Amino acid sequence: MKNLIVIKIGGTAISQLDPDFFARLAAWQKAGKKILIVHGGGSEISALSQKLQLPVKKENGIRITDQSVLELTKIVLLGITQPKLLLQLAEHQLPAIGLNAADQHLLVGQLLDFEKYGYVGQITAVNQPYLTLLLAKQIGVLAPMALQNSSWLNVNADSAAAAIASLLQAEELYLLTDVPGVLKANQVLPALNVAQAQRLRAAKIITTGMQPKISAAFQAADAGVKHVRITNQLSAAGTLIV
Repeated sequence: MKNLIVIKIGGTAISQLDPDFFARLAAWQKAGKKILIVHGGGSEISALSQKLQLPVKKENGIRITDQSVLELTKIVLLGITQPKLLLQLAEHQLPAIGLNAADQHLLVGQLLDFEKYGYVGQITAVNQPYLTLLLAKQIGVLAPMALQNSSWLNVNADSAAAAIASLLQAEELYLLTDVPGVLKANQVLPALNVAQAQRLRAAKIITTGMQPKISAAFQAADAGVKHVRITNQLSAAGTLIV
């Protein structure tokens, strides 16, 4: 999709957005860019799970999702984190619309590995005509869940953003995190290639939390997304995936 910028933002980060974030969105909109934000809610899901005495288990950075956790995920993403972000966008006079997989079958997916992860999926298709129409005049705020034969699937937010950016051939993908990029000896790596990433994983410099993000970033870059960055601010260079 021409002029499309996809941004992934975690649930915790939604409460920590600074004026620069909204100023950058406004500038992009003025320049004719289409903006799609894929939002997470992992910390909120974990906190509510613990309150309700539901298990909080992850494997390779992916949340193990049984039926109860799936329903809880839907409640948090669509009832807590998405409205919170939409409210902030409205307060900064940025037109936006909340979206989920059930909107005209916007996101279609398939199970990743039911035996290992439960109701966790990967995105296989996006309703591009519908999304193109919506993003012409407003920012899309999309929950990372997909539908498989009318059944909901939980999708890792980084993986979801990368898959959507890949399928739509976005121009840019920003994976926002709580650090300024991929770090080595407390220094941001300005660029990262596959060989470097493998060495950093082997040396345990890239930890479990960062692994899904880096895997998603390379997935998007390999699929033809021109600029893929891991950063904590839209205005910061962060780490470019090459």
